Amino acid sequence: MTASPRPLRGRRLSRAVALALAPMLVPQTVKLRATVPRLPEPPHPWEGGGGTDPLHLLVLGDSMAVGVGVDDAADGLAGHVAEELTERLGRPVRWRARGRNGATARDVIRDHLDDALADPTDVVVISLGANDAMQVRSHRAFRRDVRHIVHDIAARHPEAIVLMSALPAFHHYGLLPEPLRSTLALHAQALEVAARRALERFPRAHMTPPLPPYPDDFFASDEFHPGPAGYPVWARFIVADAVRHGIAARIPV
Repeated sequence: MTASPRPLRGRRLSRAVALALAPMLVPQTVKLRATVPRLPEPPHPWEGGGGTDPLHLLVLGDSMAVGVGVDDAADGLAGHVAEELTERLGRPVRWRARGRNGATARDVIRDHLDDALADPTDVVVISLGANDAMQVRSHRAFRRDVRHIVHDIAARHPEAIVLMSALPAFHHYGLLPEPLRSTLALHAQALEVAARRALERFPRAHMTPPLPPYPDDFFASDEFHPGPAGYPVWARFIVADAVRHGIAARIPV
C-alpha cells in the first residue's frame, strides 16, 4: 500500500556522515539539551472518546504520540485524529495513546507494544523515528524494528489499519544549529526510506508523505514538539491522506 521509493544512495551514507561530524555535533547537542526546555508528558489518562459501537484508535510511539507540547492528551495527536475520523466516517471513536517521551522504535517494542495491543484496535497511528534519528540508529535496525511493530499489530489485530507518520522535517526546525540540522534531516530521510520499505509487505499499512511546510504556530514553546495549533494540523493531514489513498474506506465497520 505504501509506494516504494527509488534508491537514495547518498542517504545510505547518512549515519557515516553523522559519525564523522560527531566532534561538532556532540557539543551542539549538549548545548541544545541544556538550553531548550524539556516539556513534560501530559497527565494521564491518555485515553478518551467513546460512544455506541466506537472505532478503537491506538496512537503509538514517542513524545509526539503521547502529546508532549499540550497540557491535555485530548489536545494531542490521538484526540485530534479521533475527531477527524469521526468527522470523516460519521462514527464515534474511542482513543488511547501509548509510548513515552524519548522513545525509539526499539523502546516501544520492549516497553509498550504488548500492553498497547492488549485492547481492541481498529486503527493504529504510529509516530516514531525522531529519537532514532537523534541517536543515529542505523536504517537497517530501524527497518527491522518497524517491521516488528507492524507484524505484531497485524498478528494481534489482522483487520486493523496502520498509518505511520513521516518523520519530522528537521530541516525546518529553526532551533537546530548547523551542521546538526542538516545532518539530522539527512539521517531522518534515510530512516524514513527504511520504514517505507518495511511497510511494503503489509497490505493494511501505509506511511504518510511528509507534512507540508509547518505553519508559524505549529510548534510548542520548545520549538520542537507540535503545540495546541500543531496537532490538529498534523491529525487532519494524516486522516486526509488516508482518505485520499482509499485507506479510510478499509477501516473495519
